[in-house]
Amino acid sequence: MEIWINPACSKCRSAISLLDAEGAEYTVRRYLEDVPSEDEIREVLDRLGLEPWDITRTQEAAAKELGLKEWARDDSSRDRWIIALADHPKLIQRPIITADDGSAVVGRTEDAVRDALARK
Repeated sequence: MEIWINPACSKCRSAISLLDAEGAEYTVRRYLEDVPSEDEIREVLDRLGLEPWDITRTQEAAAKELGLKEWARDDSSRDRWIIALADHPKLIQRPIITADDGSAVVGRTEDAVRDALARK
Protein backbone atom coordinates (compact mmCIF):
# COMPACT_ATOMS: atom_id res chain seq x y z
CA MET A 1 0.00 0.00 0.00
CA GLU A 2 1.22 3.48 -0.84
CA ILE A 3 -0.18 6.81 0.29
CA TRP A 4 0.39 10.06 -1.58
CA ILE A 5 0.51 12.88 0.95
CA ASN A 6 1.27 16.50 1.57
CA PRO A 7 2.54 16.55 5.19
CA ALA A 8 0.96 19.99 5.69
CA CYS A 9 -2.51 18.53 5.01
CA SER A 10 -4.63 17.61 8.05
CA LYS A 11 -6.54 14.95 6.06
CA CYS A 12 -3.22 13.31 5.14
CA ARG A 13 -2.03 13.35 8.74
CA SER A 14 -5.35 11.83 9.86
CA ALA A 15 -5.07 9.06 7.24
CA ILE A 16 -1.50 8.26 8.33
CA SER A 17 -2.61 8.16 11.99
CA LEU A 18 -5.39 5.71 11.16
CA LEU A 19 -3.08 3.51 9.07
CA ASP A 20 -0.58 3.49 11.95
CA ALA A 21 -3.29 2.73 14.51
CA GLU A 22 -4.40 -0.24 12.40
CA GLY A 23 -0.82 -1.49 12.01
CA ALA A 24 -0.93 -1.17 8.22
CA GLU A 25 2.20 -1.57 6.16
CA TYR A 26 2.56 1.25 3.68
CA THR A 27 5.02 3.57 2.00
CA VAL A 28 4.66 7.33 1.99
CA ARG A 29 5.04 9.36 -1.17
CA ARG A 30 5.35 13.08 -0.68
CA TYR A 31 3.93 13.82 -4.08
CA LEU A 32 4.87 17.51 -4.07
CA GLU A 33 8.54 16.48 -3.85
CA ASP A 34 8.34 13.16 -5.73
CA VAL A 35 5.99 14.37 -8.45
CA PRO A 36 3.99 11.65 -10.23
CA SER A 37 4.50 11.38 -13.97
CA GLU A 38 1.63 11.63 -16.42
CA ASP A 39 1.68 7.82 -16.72
CA GLU A 40 1.56 7.39 -12.94
CA ILE A 41 -1.41 9.77 -12.77
CA ARG A 42 -3.17 7.78 -15.51
CA GLU A 43 -2.50 4.56 -13.59
CA VAL A 44 -3.84 5.93 -10.32
CA LEU A 45 -6.92 7.30 -12.11
CA ASP A 46 -7.56 3.84 -13.56
CA ARG A 47 -7.18 2.34 -10.08
CA LEU A 48 -9.53 4.95 -8.64
CA GLY A 49 -12.04 4.58 -11.45
CA LEU A 50 -12.10 8.38 -11.74
CA GLU A 51 -11.31 11.08 -14.26
CA PRO A 52 -8.59 13.70 -13.73
CA TRP A 53 -11.12 16.46 -13.02
CA ASP A 54 -12.53 14.29 -10.22
CA ILE A 55 -9.24 14.51 -8.29
CA THR A 56 -8.39 18.13 -9.09
CA ARG A 57 -8.32 20.72 -6.33
CA THR A 58 -10.06 23.49 -8.27
CA GLN A 59 -9.78 26.05 -5.44
CA GLU A 60 -5.97 26.14 -5.60
CA ALA A 61 -4.35 29.30 -7.00
CA ALA A 62 -2.81 27.33 -9.88
CA ALA A 63 -6.27 26.04 -10.86
CA LYS A 64 -7.61 29.57 -10.98
CA GLU A 65 -4.58 30.78 -12.98
CA LEU A 66 -5.09 27.96 -15.50
CA GLY A 67 -8.84 28.58 -15.66
CA LEU A 68 -9.57 24.91 -14.91
CA LYS A 69 -13.21 25.54 -14.05
CA GLU A 70 -13.74 26.49 -17.70
CA TRP A 71 -11.99 23.41 -19.15
CA ALA A 72 -14.09 20.76 -20.85
CA ARG A 73 -14.55 17.53 -18.93
CA ASP A 74 -14.59 14.97 -21.71
CA ASP A 75 -12.37 12.34 -23.32
CA SER A 76 -10.75 14.80 -25.69
CA SER A 77 -9.68 17.00 -22.73
CA ARG A 78 -8.49 14.17 -20.46
CA ASP A 79 -4.80 14.46 -21.43
CA ARG A 80 -4.85 18.22 -20.92
CA TRP A 81 -6.05 17.68 -17.34
CA ILE A 82 -3.44 14.97 -16.68
CA ILE A 83 -0.66 17.23 -17.95
CA ALA A 84 -1.88 20.01 -15.65
CA LEU A 85 -1.83 17.64 -12.66
CA ALA A 86 1.70 16.49 -13.50
CA ASP A 87 2.90 20.08 -14.01
CA HIS A 88 1.12 21.37 -10.88
CA PRO A 89 1.01 18.49 -8.36
CA LYS A 90 -0.54 20.75 -5.73
CA LEU A 91 -3.74 20.36 -7.77
CA ILE A 92 -3.95 16.63 -6.98
CA GLN A 93 -6.52 15.77 -4.32
CA ARG A 94 -4.98 14.13 -1.28
CA PRO A 95 -4.38 11.71 0.27
CA ILE A 96 -4.55 8.98 -2.37
CA ILE A 97 -4.08 5.45 -1.08
CA THR A 98 -3.22 2.69 -3.52
CA ALA A 99 -4.36 -0.61 -2.05
CA ASP A 100 -2.63 -3.95 -2.41
CA ASP A 101 -5.50 -5.36 -4.50
CA GLY A 102 -4.78 -2.93 -7.34
CA SER A 103 -7.49 -0.43 -6.44
CA ALA A 104 -7.11 3.03 -4.91
CA VAL A 105 -9.14 5.49 -2.84
CA VAL A 106 -9.04 9.18 -2.10
CA GLY A 107 -8.66 8.92 1.67
CA ARG A 108 -10.22 12.17 2.80
CA THR A 109 -12.52 10.46 5.29
CA GLU A 110 -12.00 7.78 7.92
CA ASP A 111 -14.42 5.53 6.03
CA ALA A 112 -12.37 5.86 2.82
CA VAL A 113 -9.15 4.97 4.66
CA ARG A 114 -10.85 1.98 6.29
CA ASP A 115 -12.07 0.94 2.84
CA ALA A 116 -8.45 0.94 1.61
CA LEU A 117 -7.42 -1.11 4.65
CA ALA A 118 -10.11 -3.67 3.88
CA ARG A 119 -8.72 -4.12 0.36
CA LYS A 120 -5.45 -5.68 1.52
